[in-house]
Amino acid sequence: MAAPDINRSGQLEIFVRVIEAGSFSAAARALDMSPSAVSKLVARLEQRLGTRLLQRSTRQLQLTPEGCAFYERGLRVLADLDEAERCASAHAEPRGRLRVNANVPFGHHFLLPLLPAFLARHPQVAVDLVLTDEVIDLLEQRTDVAVRAGPLKSSSLVARRLGATRMMIVAAPAYAARHGLPDDATALLGHNRLDIGHARAQSGWPVLQQGQVEVVPPGGNARASDGEAVRRLAVAGLGLARLAPFQVQADLAAGRLLPVLEHANPGDLEDVHAVFVGQGGYLPLRVRALLDFLVENVDLGRPVA
Repeated sequence: MAAPDINRSGQLEIFVRVIEAGSFSAAARALDMSPSAVSKLVARLEQRLGTRLLQRSTRQLQLTPEGCAFYERGLRVLADLDEAERCASAHAEPRGRLRVNANVPFGHHFLLPLLPAFLARHPQVAVDLVLTDEVIDLLEQRTDVAVRAGPLKSSSLVARRLGATRMMIVAAPAYAARHGLPDDATALLGHNRLDIGHARAQSGWPVLQQGQVEVVPPGGNARASDGEAVRRLAVAGLGLARLAPFQVQADLAAGRLLPVLEHANPGDLEDVHAVFVGQGGYLPLRVRALLDFLVENVDLGRPVA
């Protein structure tokens, strides 16, 4: 295949492809070019801009601060081109690979059950899905959309709110039979309170005590990497857990878990957002399609599974 006539937008697209693919060789395969040609084009782009965009090593590529800013703005430019082409064609459809990251509970109860319907609606889209409760860097992980629960930190990311959910404390009947259940915040301190082993905005369990909110820290003999693992430990009778109702709705209905201290639940809400790089008017069609689909189909009070 003859090398394409490289213009500024072409150089930009190749640079973005390199970042998304993670290497010159992977980008070259996707573009049907040689790795040396891709490397030379990126070097020519850096020469034209007068700055280094990538730190190269034998193991990985790392964006420089200038490269990170150029990549983020480049995504907007390419998305704007996609939008212009979409407006020029009445038959344009979302297409391409969509990289999605979500926290484990949302992934299990919403994203995984909804994914078949999304892909059936958009057959030219392919999804790479990662479930983790760790907060990732979207640019570093080359992620299009991430779903996050809790307050958002100030950043260059844009967010669409998917809803909010309250939290509740639960325990298994087997745990209650062995240890009883607490009736106030002070008694809660004497129970095995299962923890999630990653940094989060809320470091304790808010409980109403004589009209005031007391925050009881988690403290027990087990921590887990994500909310679904904590739910399983609670169902097994190991201790108390504080989780979203959509996570435990089926367990409560089946009697596998019991609500604890609901009379002292302050009703605090945890927002859930889909976050992404770029402004709303500069989104690839595949990203916009997923965001619209999630807003349309996610009801945090009614899990899909």
